[in-house]
Amino acid sequence: AAPAPLLALAVALRALNCVLVQTSFVPDEYWQSLEVAHRMVFKYPSGPAAPARVKLFVILNIHNYGYLTWEWANSLRGYSYPLIFASIYKALQLLGKDDVQLLIWVPRLAQAVLAAFADVKLYSLVQHLENAETAKCVFFCQLCSWFTWYSCTRTLTNTMETILTIFALSYYPIKGSKMGNSCKYLALVALAIVIRPTAGIPWMPLVFNHFLQEQRKADLILQNCIPVGLVTVGTSLIIDRVFFGEWVLVQLNFLKFNVLRNLGTFYGSHPWHWYFTQGLPVILGAHLPFFIHGCVLAPKRYRIFLVAVIWTVVVYSTLSHKEFRFIYPVLPFCMFFCGYSLKHLKAWKKSAASFLLLSNLLPALYTGLVHQRGTLDVMSHIQQLCHNSDQSQAFVFIMMPCHSTPFYSHVHCPLKMRFLQCPPDLTGNENYIDEADVFYSNPLGWLNKEFYNDTLLPSHLILFNVLEQEISPFLALRGYEKTATVFHTHVPQGRVGSHISVYRRKAEMNH
Repeated sequence: AAPAPLLALAVALRALNCVLVQTSFVPDEYWQSLEVAHRMVFKYPSGPAAPARVKLFVILNIHNYGYLTWEWANSLRGYSYPLIFASIYKALQLLGKDDVQLLIWVPRLAQAVLAAFADVKLYSLVQHLENAETAKCVFFCQLCSWFTWYSCTRTLTNTMETILTIFALSYYPIKGSKMGNSCKYLALVALAIVIRPTAGIPWMPLVFNHFLQEQRKADLILQNCIPVGLVTVGTSLIIDRVFFGEWVLVQLNFLKFNVLRNLGTFYGSHPWHWYFTQGLPVILGAHLPFFIHGCVLAPKRYRIFLVAVIWTVVVYSTLSHKEFRFIYPVLPFCMFFCGYSLKHLKAWKKSAASFLLLSNLLPALYTGLVHQRGTLDVMSHIQQLCHNSDQSQAFVFIMMPCHSTPFYSHVHCPLKMRFLQCPPDLTGNENYIDEADVFYSNPLGWLNKEFYNDTLLPSHLILFNVLEQEISPFLALRGYEKTATVFHTHVPQGRVGSHISVYRRKAEMNH
């Protein structure tokens, strides 16, 4: 077992990590976890202000205090992961501490603590396979990784998939190791697959390798694989039955959509070599030369880790929709080789370690504190509307590429809110264009048509500054004034501007 001071250090570092990540990465961070959890727990308002708020509901005709994206309407996602955050929310609600700031930070801190435990598990594994010195080097590489810093405290399924992969790896029976526990590692892999079906990809070569090495193959299948599979799939089915109200195998739907129908291309596509030329080099960053060096140096028995990395990258390369976070689960395998390299750099070890630390520090702090922070910062402007007396009159319209900002999980009051929709077409209509694309093809025309009547107008508009010029006639005519400008990014692209503007309709125009 790892020493307690090491765990304390890891927890302290990941808690600091959590506080120093104040930017948004991808919409799934909120929309596939916190938004779902918020709707599970706070379906209708409760607490001392409930009666007035419930009347407000009838006026606003919001059937549910929350929003589920199209993936949930089509049962592509399961409730097992959001259930973790829903439990946290429920506990806060029962304690009467469901303050919006706690709802935002407590789930992330929980994720940070889990990440710290995973870091220590990785240390223990290497210490067992090699020695304390190599374990320290791997632990150092893991803590230095800018992409791990950027992602490990976020409420993403990819983050949980990576954490569970490290836990499972610590029980994996490697040749010459006494620590293996088939039942434990298979259960953790199964849990990761329930949370995100693609978690099975890196494990295919590892499980196959284990099967080939195992003398009692029938026992492995009958006593471990089948019972573990039945229990995890059964639990997942029951959880989803409770929340969907019907029997549904979400993992199958997820694979059908993303792999067989390849509908992920709706969200953009990349060339086949993207993970090799950009994806992996970017998430490895300054660790790349150490990774290559470590792969050359490491003994034969660790080759299976490298096979898992290459296999995963190859499989993901066949899908046209590619993202950095998809290959995040192979990063711990890479860190193993980086640490192995660092340990064998004898005379250069100190300089190499300093280089790793400094070269990762800048991207970690920049991406965590600066790049794409506006979409979270602007939520505090929306939160303020919850405390205004005319909350029932407030209507916030987020005119941004869809799912740019979080929603009720970061507001926590039944405000009337709307955003541009962009579900993919599942009917096979060739001419389908989503609401966001229709809006962006002619913003001014769309606004004039949508809000032809003054009584329909939102009280607040939230938009990227790139849109202002184009819709300025609408803003002037309808009496909107800018009340805030929020910094978002130094690298604006297309529909995403460098700043976010908040507009409010002047009071005299509202009556």
